[in-house]
Amino acid sequence: MKPYLPYDGVKKEIEQDDEPVSDPLVAERPLRILVNSEPLSVTMQTPGHETELVRGLLYNEDIYRGPHDQIELRFIEDRKGIVDEVRVGIPVSHIGKGYANSRQLLSVASCGICGRTDFHRREGESLSGIDLSPAVIHQLYAQMNAHQSLFEATGGSHGASCFDFEGTHLTTREDIGRHNAVDKAIGALLRTRKLQHAKILLVSGRVSYEIVSKCFMAGLPVLASVSAPSTLAVDFAKELGIALYAFCRGRRVTRYA
Repeated sequence: MKPYLPYDGVKKEIEQDDEPVSDPLVAERPLRILVNSEPLSVTMQTPGHETELVRGLLYNEDIYRGPHDQIELRFIEDRKGIVDEVRVGIPVSHIGKGYANSRQLLSVASCGICGRTDFHRREGESLSGIDLSPAVIHQLYAQMNAHQSLFEATGGSHGASCFDFEGTHLTTREDIGRHNAVDKAIGALLRTRKLQHAKILLVSGRVSYEIVSKCFMAGLPVLASVSAPSTLAVDFAKELGIALYAFCRGRRVTRYA
């Protein structure tokens, strides 16, 4: 795949008398994902890390959770050299239960659950979250912020970072979509075979049911956000055993589950 820029530079006039300025904006492009030649999803994403996005999505949606060498990924580029389609080949015997509930419509960047054909709770054993002090959470966010170059350049991207219980930074990924950033982060850990070490997920946007679901499917018992959780996110975090922290800003931290 060719190198890409995660943002576009555009010129705009603030007011009629002002000078035009060059303002970088986060890139947003449609990515079509097919599994065994059947459409799975169209998601609006920031170009780059497509392998990690697809791996994380398939894993978090319980469509495929096996080794990387048992699936085939084919990337299709547009005229600008940007990947706009990923064709995934998975042996039928290896397809998970989540495929029956897969997205069949447009999945937009701000809504991870849009396009589902059904709404169901995740199956599996509950996790066991732990207590984190506000000081520790803010230290982790300081590490996360140091890895958010796209947000620093554009102010328009979401971020997701994973850590172990010792506070070691494992990965950070950014994207125009909240759930895409999480999928890319999980996909990165799958690629480097470090997912088993990840215990804490930090996100930059609000926490919805979808984010809690991905956190649970990846086996991460702690979830923290700088923004607000939804009622359903809190309910599911309590049921699934996930320690949920939100409004992690300044000196403030609120634990919801």
